[in-house]
Amino acid sequence: MKSSAAVHRLRLVSAPEGLSFILLLICSVLKRTTSFDAVFPMGLIHGSLFLMYVGFLAVARQQQRWDNKRTLVLFLLSVVPTGGFFAERMLAKEERGEEAAVVTA
Repeated sequence: MKSSAAVHRLRLVSAPEGLSFILLLICSVLKRTTSFDAVFPMGLIHGSLFLMYVGFLAVARQQQRWDNKRTLVLFLLSVVPTGGFFAERMLAKEERGEEAAVVTA
């Protein structure tokens, strides 16, 4: 199946979303252990990227006719620290035409 612009957008937002999640976790720890408090701005950034990821995932699912399993795997990767990086790799392989890289049912 040919890759779409929606898959490309999803791939482009997946790594920054994963990085923002890790930075948010670090900010949360620093808030409780030091006087450094950047949770609110990092939370806004991460929340925005997460919403973009979910929106792009929904559009890509519809355009690519992905099954529930593939969509669920990509969604679960967005809620796991460092999962965004794995999602980016999977989507990059799909863009190159190596569809076996993404879980299929």
